[in-house]
Amino acid sequence: KSAFINFINDKEWKSIEPVSSWFGPSSFLMSSMSALFKLSMWIRHGHGYLTENLGMPVWGSYAVFGLATLFLGMVLGLVSAAFGAD
Repeated sequence: KSAFINFINDKEWKSIEPVSSWFGPSSFLMSSMSALFKLSMWIRHGHGYLTENLGMPVWGSYAVFGLATLFLGMVLGLVSAAFGAD
């Protein structure tokens, strides 16, 4: 705590270089990281719902998310092939 107070009082913060725009809160990189975090939380809640509320075994929940991943990959592959072919 005292180190932080000295950091402010002695104005040591002036000697620190600002964060580059690449790592700024509104950058594409940080927005993508936020979206991935939100997706992981959605998956976690979905797993909890399947196992706790519906009584599905854990391996069943893993199978559901595994199949969903495969299906989504297939759909994205088909879409990219359809729009990428000339």
